[in-house]
Amino acid sequence: MYGMRGALSRARAAGVRASAAVLGAALLAAGCTSGGGDKDDGAGITQQPKEVDPFWVNPDSRAARQVAAYLKDGKKADAEQIRKIAGQPTGEWIGPENPEQEARGFTEAADKAGRTALLVLYNIPHRDCGQYSQGGAADGDAYRSWVDGVARGIGDRPATVILEPDALLHLVDGCTPEEFREERYDLLEGAVERLKSLKSTKVYVDAGNAGWGHPDQIFEPLRRAGVDRADGFAVNVSNFYSTRESLAYGKQLSAKLDGKHFVVDTSRNGNGPYDGGDPGERWCNPPGRALGEAPTTRTADPLADAYLWVKRPGESDGTCKGGPKAGDWWADYALKLARASK
Repeated sequence: MYGMRGALSRARAAGVRASAAVLGAALLAAGCTSGGGDKDDGAGITQQPKEVDPFWVNPDSRAARQVAAYLKDGKKADAEQIRKIAGQPTGEWIGPENPEQEARGFTEAADKAGRTALLVLYNIPHRDCGQYSQGGAADGDAYRSWVDGVARGIGDRPATVILEPDALLHLVDGCTPEEFREERYDLLEGAVERLKSLKSTKVYVDAGNAGWGHPDQIFEPLRRAGVDRADGFAVNVSNFYSTRESLAYGKQLSAKLDGKHFVVDTSRNGNGPYDGGDPGERWCNPPGRALGEAPTTRTADPLADAYLWVKRPGESDGTCKGGPKAGDWWADYALKLARASK
């Protein structure tokens, strides 16, 4: 059933990365980016034009390192393919251990480059219903403290936050045990309130994807989670539904939320969803997929604030179809995504 939601894949980049490594990457990026934000890092990784895409490109991302490695090995064609990923802004998933330091590192680097950091928060208690990405904060108090750390790290700097992929969907489908449901609503609402107290932070609450179900199942939970105070909601996070389908889903849901705006994850939706193999595993490293439309605030509908790459293309969804463990960089899969992209 998880294939309809893409419930597991977005978590790969969150809990499995070492916080110290992420923070180190962010601080390195801050140190090597010019004040104007357009300095070439030696592998051809620069910021996108701000008027089209205001989000920060991390010049020390895994994809950027892969470009550099391929160039060093003389594999110029492969480097050019991976540059399709490395040259675009992707979500920075905040780890559980050092939220304040990580959020500060990413937002400082982005601000120095004159761009906005794209952050993903995925640490809700009882996360992922015991599946591949199980875990999250130990309890409600730990989660509140973690969110507060993220908020302190962001400060007044610009940030766009995607809040807790799957958290609401798992309430609706009954996956989250009854005894944790009221707390989860309270935690999400509190996170929206804390993040929106910041000067320059936008917040989008995860709302599933076009293949998950009818918006009637999710719009009331979104309200209970505080979407009215947020900037909107996010659709298709880590999933593969086309931009056209995702826009239709978002607009249908928006109509039930008084015209609330939304963002679309287009990171891997270039060829739409996979319909082969085990239906329960279609979300996991599906073959034949492609990069989707590049991140931009110039979308096909005024209700859609941006197309974003929330999921980090090239990071494995899990140990399925020959992939490495969840969250690990998988160069072969990244190359296939890039080669298949239009």
